[in-house]
Amino acid sequence: MTKLDLKDRKILYQLDLDCRQLNTQIGKKVGLKKDVVAYRIKRMQDEGIITNFWTAINTFKLGYQVYRIYINFQYVSSQIKEKIVQHFIDYKNIWAVLSLKAEIDFDVVVWVNDIYEFYQFWNKTLDEFEDYFAKYTISVYVEAFNYKKSYLLLDQHEKEDRLLYRTTCSGKKVEIDEIDYKLLNEIAVNARIPLIDLAEKLGCSSQAVNYRLKNLIKNGVINAFRVNVDLPKLGLQHYKLEIYLKDHKQRNAIWNYLKEKPYCDTLNVAIGWCDLEFEIIVENVDQLGKIMDELYSKFPNAIKKQTFWIFEKGHKERWLPELDF
Repeated sequence: MTKLDLKDRKILYQLDLDCRQLNTQIGKKVGLKKDVVAYRIKRMQDEGIITNFWTAINTFKLGYQVYRIYINFQYVSSQIKEKIVQHFIDYKNIWAVLSLKAEIDFDVVVWVNDIYEFYQFWNKTLDEFEDYFAKYTISVYVEAFNYKKSYLLLDQHEKEDRLLYRTTCSGKKVEIDEIDYKLLNEIAVNARIPLIDLAEKLGCSSQAVNYRLKNLIKNGVINAFRVNVDLPKLGLQHYKLEIYLKDHKQRNAIWNYLKEKPYCDTLNVAIGWCDLEFEIIVENVDQLGKIMDELYSKFPNAIKKQTFWIFEKGHKERWLPELDF
């Protein structure tokens, strides 16, 4: 575990709001000179606290549908599991590949243009690996509400308007050209890359790149420029809390209660799984247990059961399908 002071935490918080901010802008907000901000960011990168800067891209706006596959394994050696993991990593339309400690062993999130494309991909997967799947469940991803990293600031976080952005399947498709897609491809896993470097890669001016970025933000294709943090280095753990309701009418009340909590990171909405899916950032499973007990106590007639996942390992996460040009 690495000890960070409040200034470091404020820098991380600002980077997650917009990691393309200049160090000068961050410095004004946290009370440091730009050189000190740059030093602290570099130190946190060297220590592995900051793992990368990434772009939250709303691929629904590009016309994609999203499916989630939850898998339980059987008869799987370490070699077979590695082969299965690589199979999903190699598919260019994969959003995320995750190993879990939960009732589910493995979570895959995939983009497709339509349901038949998913059917074809899943059939090929079953042809090769069905013997190793004890069971699997498929759900349709509808939307997500992503909240600010208030857990970094504890009692100093802003208690109102915690929502950072919403990613949803509703709305019209946004048409983009090849240069826009190449731009998104560059910043998907390197969101802090300077404009001049982007311009060189795309063969256009910095002004043109800046215009395209602003247009993609305006049209809702880019939701935010964010930072990935190695949570265990901060003494924190990433959990998913699943709530099954016996009174669905109280869904919004539970949601409104949890979304104001600094530990609430994301609310996922899907068809074909539980009623509420919250991603929670706390120190340990005991703290998560207390949150679950509080929910039972506060909403005694609403909740049928609660379960949780521990995110063991992320094998791949990329908010844009990989296309060849």
